[in-house]
Amino acid sequence: MDLTLFDAAFWITSGAILILLILSGFFSGSETALTAASRGKLRAAADRGSKGAKQALDITDDNERLIGSVLLGNNVVNILATSLATALLTKVFGQNGVAAATLIMTLLVLIFAEVLPKTFAITNPELVASAVARPIAFVVMIFSPIVAGVRLLVRGILRIFGVRTDPDSHILAVREEIAGALQLGHSEGVVEKEDRDRILGALDLNERMVEEVMLHRSNIEMVDAAQPPEEILAQILESQHTRLPVFRDDPENIVGVIHAKDLLRAIHKLLTSDRKALAKFDVMTVAMDPYFVPETTTLDDQMREFLRRSAHFALVVDEYGALQGLLTLEDILEEIVGEISDEFDEDEGDQIEATEDGAYLIDGGMTIRDLNRAHDWALPDDEANTIAGLVIHEAQMIPVQGQVFSFHGFRFEVLEKEENRIAMLKVHPLI
Repeated sequence: MDLTLFDAAFWITSGAILILLILSGFFSGSETALTAASRGKLRAAADRGSKGAKQALDITDDNERLIGSVLLGNNVVNILATSLATALLTKVFGQNGVAAATLIMTLLVLIFAEVLPKTFAITNPELVASAVARPIAFVVMIFSPIVAGVRLLVRGILRIFGVRTDPDSHILAVREEIAGALQLGHSEGVVEKEDRDRILGALDLNERMVEEVMLHRSNIEMVDAAQPPEEILAQILESQHTRLPVFRDDPENIVGVIHAKDLLRAIHKLLTSDRKALAKFDVMTVAMDPYFVPETTTLDDQMREFLRRSAHFALVVDEYGALQGLLTLEDILEEIVGEISDEFDEDEGDQIEATEDGAYLIDGGMTIRDLNRAHDWALPDDEANTIAGLVIHEAQMIPVQGQVFSFHGFRFEVLEKEENRIAMLKVHPLI
């Protein structure tokens, strides 16, 4: 080896390679920190006055441009550092310098420009993201024209193969990201089951329709406006509900909604003035106008409408205006907080009964969502709302009593039927 080779040019080139390795580590760590940092934590820090956190939020709004710029910078410095190292070591070792440069630069880049900075960045993502936001914003601004050209080229190539990119697709994954984090937290014992269910229930309101949680019309208790006042009063007093729809001639013809308190106040006032006037009392004088909503309304929209109208009660109709069911504000709130029971409600525990062989006796009318919540199951509710509906959908027929089916990892046995409705099922997990 000729020692005269170690001249000023050697040390200047070595210094340049060192600086390029530092820049490579900076780009690698910045990429990891900015992609791994929680936007929620950055937003909280920005609200507390952190300019770095605010800038980190700004540059991560367009992840495609950010990652493109950082990768471009990282590749430029890595290639330049490797080229300088090859030229330098070739000058020192001759033809063996290429192999030496490859080995040395691979180790240096791997350790000091990749693993070390990325490990540090993933350990403190929000802190690092805030610190590097300003210089990275400058890099993004410098490389933007090149990145824009590369982006167009990449999208053009992908389009040739039938792949279309959606720059806003990450927004659609927010719900899945939160759900995944909650499931992971629950499995690790950090998040309680009830807290997970409440948050997921609130997130799902915009995706669930009123028809999924309404009380079906076959179970709605109604008041016949043609009944004598004494019978209407007795029905209201015996009912477990405070609001009942009022129909005339046909149960499909809903003409009003009666509130128990309004009826009692009117009858009390009537009896106070004239006890014989009850026979002439018309229930429609105190009935409120019915409020109809389409079955395709989302729960989120309907809850907002309930709050806007200061209402608690709606009748659900299909596209033809035919009555399909009944919805209350409580039904929507139960999707978030779980079952809200009072002294008149049927206990959810009455719908599920465990057996000695590890199976469960389940009311056919129980919703799949409530069943999944109760036992942490994952039965699909895309095609049916109730467990009986799921069995009918999967069987593609109306089962007879005693029939047994197996699907989705469970064994379903039809125990009781009421006409064409499955009243009771025995469900046994197979896994």
